Amino acid sequence: MTASTRVEKDSMGEMTVPADAYWGAQTQRAVENFPISGYRFGRRFIRAMGLIKQAAAKVNRQLEKLDAKRADLIIRAAQEVIDGRLDSHFVLDIFQTGSGTSTNMNANEVISNRAIELAGGKIGAKEPVHPNDHVNMGQSSNDVIPAAIHVAAADALQNDLKPALDHLASALLAKARAFDRIVKIGRTHLQDATPVRLGQEFAGYARQAELASMRAVKAVRALRELPIGGTAVGTGINTHHEFGKRMATALSEATGIEFVEAEDHFEAQAAKDAVCEASGQLKAIAVGLTKVANDIRLLGSGPRCGIGEIKLPATQPGSSIMPGKVNPVMCEMLIQVCGQAIGNDAAVTLACRESYFELNVGMPLMAHNFLESVRLMAQGARVFADRCVAGIEADEKRCNDLIDGSLAMCTSLAPLIGYDAAAGIAKEAYATGKTVRQVAREKKVISDADLNKALDPMSMTKPE
Repeated sequence: MTASTRVEKDSMGEMTVPADAYWGAQTQRAVENFPISGYRFGRRFIRAMGLIKQAAAKVNRQLEKLDAKRADLIIRAAQEVIDGRLDSHFVLDIFQTGSGTSTNMNANEVISNRAIELAGGKIGAKEPVHPNDHVNMGQSSNDVIPAAIHVAAADALQNDLKPALDHLASALLAKARAFDRIVKIGRTHLQDATPVRLGQEFAGYARQAELASMRAVKAVRALRELPIGGTAVGTGINTHHEFGKRMATALSEATGIEFVEAEDHFEAQAAKDAVCEASGQLKAIAVGLTKVANDIRLLGSGPRCGIGEIKLPATQPGSSIMPGKVNPVMCEMLIQVCGQAIGNDAAVTLACRESYFELNVGMPLMAHNFLESVRLMAQGARVFADRCVAGIEADEKRCNDLIDGSLAMCTSLAPLIGYDAAAGIAKEAYATGKTVRQVAREKKVISDADLNKALDPMSMTKPE
């Protein structure tokens, strides 16, 4: 041991720990055992661990299992974890024991040693606050870690992703209203179809974002049952029979999310179907946002040799060799974010499958990937709204020109002259390079007045 280290003990013996570290021997063993990826649990998960440990101290004090002095010290130290002041002491790799036991002990040791310091004691002494006996009282890694996943995920969904999706929906809806009188050609199978209003397209995108927000709420709902109170295998050994219910109440009050005790602790700890369900909602959100971003970048393609019905804001030079080129980089960013989220869902699904008898052993993997998807999509959606959608402009002339040249305009003639005759006009227009209007007028299939009425693009977007 040197001046920069100290020695702590656990059930396996002594370990040398950095002198200024709040973690202890069990965490240090895991640091040395799992030098795998460099990935760490993020802010939301660490905050959830702090919330659970703080709630446990309060509940154990209420149940007269923990004295007021120790409870107060744990509550104060846990608050620093909640506030992010001790994040640098959560040092463990995501790829570790599948139950997350190492991370639970990391939290126990950090809170214990910080509580000891607050009491004026010596870090590592385990007195007056012991990491297992007091910070982990009434708990097991096997119910703490899955509960932390639910709390962190629901917190991130409600407070990060849903507001970002609402923000994107509002930005898209504003454009839908601004573009409502602009008529353009519709497209199916990437081929010309009958006209739509640009505002209708954007209203569809806004609705996708609104439904994405609703899916985020559904995901929160799927996570409302908490496994806490089941301890090691779901029986609740070494805890009070009211602990789980009181913990759910305390965590609901702390987060504003309606958590309840798991109806069946064996299901809640052994299976992670709820996380799998919530991850599926994230995948659906990612698929929807991909559609929006893809459409917008295609509508803005060009500027002269593509579709070019909208103009995307120029955010940065697009080429190191082609001067003046500007690319749809915000669309590409969001599509990549969504691709990552879809891939993360596969990892979450595989982790959820790692359930055997009374425990799932893929929890760190599912927690990391789920929370990463929420973080990326929340930030991606907000940046996309602000740096792309807000600056989109319509090219009304380009929209009109494409409508005039579209063969799909003959669709409205079919009820008047028959499908086969209308198809013949379309084929002749294509062969000659003329418009549908020109060919129909030349053939005098109907009067000019009826032709003008039938080929009015605006009327095609709102049939009587």
